Amino acid sequence: MSVTAMLEKRYSTRAYLGTPILQELLETIFEKAQRAPSNCNVQPWQTYVVSGKKKDALKDDLIAVVMSGTAPNPDFNWLSKYEGIHRDRQFGSANALYSSLDIAREDKRGRQLAMIRNWSFFDAPHVAFFTMDKYLDIMGAVDLGIYAQTLSLILTEHGISSCMQGALGQFPDPVKKALNLPEQRGILFGMSFGYADENAPVNSTRTGREDVANAVSFLISYSYSQADYRI
Repeated sequence: MSVTAMLEKRYSTRAYLGTPILQELLETIFEKAQRAPSNCNVQPWQTYVVSGKKKDALKDDLIAVVMSGTAPNPDFNWLSKYEGIHRDRQFGSANALYSSLDIAREDKRGRQLAMIRNWSFFDAPHVAFFTMDKYLDIMGAVDLGIYAQTLSLILTEHGISSCMQGALGQFPDPVKKALNLPEQRGILFGMSFGYADENAPVNSTRTGREDVANAVSFLISYSYSQADYRI
């Protein structure tokens, strides 16, 4: 499968079959992801993959914290508010999700229950937490984003679906306790993954992409003949 085909096939999956991925395959996939580029090759990611009973216990702890009304206390700045076109796209994404679930705009409880499923990992058999030393700040965050995208595409290559979740960095305390993270380490975000339940209505959710003319500027100041181009 080409990279383009994988990008077209991949979507944020929010319902999974319970079938776990073979450990040997997991290790192969994560070993391949180590080839992801990073600034100065510092490879700042420390990834934790949680499965089975450990995952179920962590899910219960996270939901208990969320339901208690505790305010988010992320290790990194996940609390910025979107503005302008970014806010419009955020609303468009939410509308696509809730429409696929047939949840009306005024159904606040329905929307809250859908949101809480983030911390149950959408019933995926596996969840990955992407962590790094806190001092790395924005530079480390860039590298972790590149790494996570690389990992997502390798998973797609093997027929495995995933969902990137900033929500999994909002309440880090239960996760840090479960993973026994050192104080200097922070959780940036997470990713639920496994084999998709293709029949689940939520997995029909699709979002659009901005036209490339509005996203990319080609600044050309040279002149080549047609023969000079490599095709």
